[in-house]
Amino acid sequence: MEKCIHIDMDCFYAAIEEREDPSLRGKPVAVGGGSPRGVICTANYEARKFGCRSAMPGFKALKLCPQLVILPVRFELYQSESARIRAIFGRFTELIEPLSLDEAYLDVSHWKSRGSAIAKEIRAQIFEETGLTASAGIAPNKMLAKIASDWNKPNGQYEIQVNQIDEFMQSLPVAKLWGVGKRMQEKLHALGVESCGDLQGLDKIEMSRRFGRWGLELYDLCRGRDEREVKPRRTRKSISKEHTFPEDVNRVDDLLPWMKQMMEEIRQSLQRRYRNRKIRALVVKLKFSDFSRTTAERANPDLDEGVLTALLADAWARGKGKSVRLFGVGVRLVDEKEDSQLEMF
Repeated sequence: MEKCIHIDMDCFYAAIEEREDPSLRGKPVAVGGGSPRGVICTANYEARKFGCRSAMPGFKALKLCPQLVILPVRFELYQSESARIRAIFGRFTELIEPLSLDEAYLDVSHWKSRGSAIAKEIRAQIFEETGLTASAGIAPNKMLAKIASDWNKPNGQYEIQVNQIDEFMQSLPVAKLWGVGKRMQEKLHALGVESCGDLQGLDKIEMSRRFGRWGLELYDLCRGRDEREVKPRRTRKSISKEHTFPEDVNRVDDLLPWMKQMMEEIRQSLQRRYRNRKIRALVVKLKFSDFSRTTAERANPDLDEGVLTALLADAWARGKGKSVRLFGVGVRLVDEKEDSQLEMF
């Protein structure tokens, strides 16, 4: 891969809501988090100035920004806009790897034009046809393209060329690397490592000794190396639904109507989009009032209410009387390669 573009829509859900209702422009806006225990899906830049961010509980966001406008999630609208944007991507390449509704990787190596020119044209067409802005990163690989897409946000782009990688990586904070979370940052900080240049001071043997196989990956990542290809089709491994309750649930029987509703939603999703996929296992997830959680799972080829009820009883018993704040139901799917092998016999 020679030219990879990472497109990231700017505050996608909130931007759509502002487009639909221009009176919201200039105001701090968040989508989701309207219920007492709901969480924010996205916040626009005005809201972020107050510290509001995605995955933050709505009540906390309102404490930070009392004038925050919180809007309900409208997934069908966002999915429709995402499809329009993906159609624009398709004019430039077939090698598109969606990460979510609002971001994707594009391999445009077959174009003679510079990646920056292609990204600029994609962003221009998105704005012209949807009224929404996007940011882009252009680089020789996926990791660098994703990092670059954050460099000139919002409504901007940044390109990292091959001859710029070594210099770019020297001062890049290790926190920017794929897979480096808070715990890993703490471990690296204890070694005096803050930047990728610092990390390059450790040889492969030392990286492997300290961090195992992940250390060998980090050895390459901190040098800007990433061999992953843009994969147009990502195999879905599971389908799940969950619900956070406004008040803790104290009786397992009160969860049964929710279980049936989530079963039906999963069944519809299977029929609509995954009709040819087989079920491997059923899963029930509970998060208790103290935020501890448990997952009960059993191999089963069908979406069976009796099996799910038994799994729910098992998971509930593990709580030892604790009330439940979140309930989830899901199915794990048979791998498509394994699926095709099963059909041969």
